[in-house]
Amino acid sequence: MLGVGEMNWPASVTIKEVGPRDGLQNEKVFVSTEDKIAWINQLSGTGIPSIEITSFVNPKWIPALADAVEVATGIERMPGIIYSALVPNRQGLERALEADVDEAAVFMSASETHNQRNINKPLRATFPILSEVAQEALAAGKSVRGYVSTVFGCPYEGPVSIDEVIRVAETLFEMGIGELSLGDTIGIANPKQVQDVLDILLKRFDAKKLALHFHDTRGTALANILVSMDMGITTFDASVGGLGGCPYAPGASGNVASEDLLYMLDAMGIHTGVNREKLLSAARFIQEKIGRELPSRNLQAGSLNG
Repeated sequence: MLGVGEMNWPASVTIKEVGPRDGLQNEKVFVSTEDKIAWINQLSGTGIPSIEITSFVNPKWIPALADAVEVATGIERMPGIIYSALVPNRQGLERALEADVDEAAVFMSASETHNQRNINKPLRATFPILSEVAQEALAAGKSVRGYVSTVFGCPYEGPVSIDEVIRVAETLFEMGIGELSLGDTIGIANPKQVQDVLDILLKRFDAKKLALHFHDTRGTALANILVSMDMGITTFDASVGGLGGCPYAPGASGNVASEDLLYMLDAMGIHTGVNREKLLSAARFIQEKIGRELPSRNLQAGSLNG
């Protein structure tokens, strides 16, 4: 990696909004279907090119998203935006296709224990289920995105072997996914670790097919994104307000806040096509509905001109 003054910044970055799914799934306050729809409609007006709107998991596992079909069919869809949803299995896919989502997101972990807690299956039993989802989604004309959790560390096992990450990633790409999001599920990654992991993965996978999904548990998400950009990654998941966390990762706090990431990119002259004022407005809306102060620095600052 080059020195700080010589870092390679991209001309543009794609921010993928995961707040309506990853942000809300861990909230104790149930946000009404009407408010979810209104919020996603606001996000659609910000210029964000991709919004993960819900999850078609069994409602008993994620009750906060029990209204997945109602939300997916109730939003106002804007041209050019990909409306994505998390899909765990064939039954979930059937509901997602009925709701006409644009993209099915499949997910698993790089660590055995987290996968077992999250999906209730060992890794070897997860692959055929996700393969069926991917093949049927592609046959239905939908794109498929993959998530691999615990890339940088597991809440149960600690360090995760890069060989396991590669094995999972290769298997998901063989299923036909178009993009793989690498998750720092418990927000444990640091810039040097990100550099080391990407240095290995980018020898095997095209940077254009990789995205990074950082949680900001320890305040290192933006620093990790800077290193990722320097190494050629230009797609990042983020959540308005810094909402988020994993129900099966004790201590994991929210994702990097979309508006904090956008502020940094705007100030660096890196194009995103996203309107920060509208994004902050959407963050204020969901903060009010949840009823607590969210961790977003820009939301707390309350100013566009920092």
